[in-house]
Amino acid sequence: MAEAGRVIAGSARGRRLRAPGEGTRPFGDRVKQTLFAILDPDLPGARVLDLFAGSGAGGIEALSRGAAVAVFVERDAAAARVIDENLHATGLSAKARVVRGDAIAYLKSAVAAETFDLVLLDPPYAETGLMEAALARLGSADAAFLAPEGWVVAKHFWRTPPPPAAGLLASVRNRRFGETALTFYRPAQAPSPGAGSAKEVAGTDQPAGPQEAAR
Repeated sequence: MAEAGRVIAGSARGRRLRAPGEGTRPFGDRVKQTLFAILDPDLPGARVLDLFAGSGAGGIEALSRGAAVAVFVERDAAAARVIDENLHATGLSAKARVVRGDAIAYLKSAVAAETFDLVLLDPPYAETGLMEAALARLGSADAAFLAPEGWVVAKHFWRTPPPPAAGLLASVRNRRFGETALTFYRPAQAPSPGAGSAKEVAGTDQPAGPQEAAR
């Protein structure tokens, strides 16, 4: 059975997660450690949107650390079932909703009119157009998906970084782990991350081993 690593911290700490298959790319443990060291202060009570959710590892980590609710959007039926199984195994199902469907279509639908404090983007690395389309919609002036001081985090192949800005979104930092990279966005009016957050993750910019590049 393919695995998607473990939950790093919080109520479901140590729980192993399933992956939809060998070809998927779950968040590796080191990637999650860095990601959530930055986001932790903003997680209690947060609303999370996990797009192209795969195993659901990112949104599940956020729920385990205190997020109030998470919506997982995944078009593959088998992957959506795995997310449900992982939520059940971690005891987090009551705080989650799994939407089986296309992420871009979801962002264009009326159902997506709710506001989120954190949006995670992890489309297939080869389909860079999906990343750009999602960022464009999230950063659109007529969209209200993101809270005024919210975060959008894009996980991508390091050689194909997403644009530094998308509408009202602007990138504020990047982290690389071998072939995998994270780009953090905030709305233009939101404050940049404080020095404390940067200090917490000092030294995590160095490339990691190839195991972190597997979804």
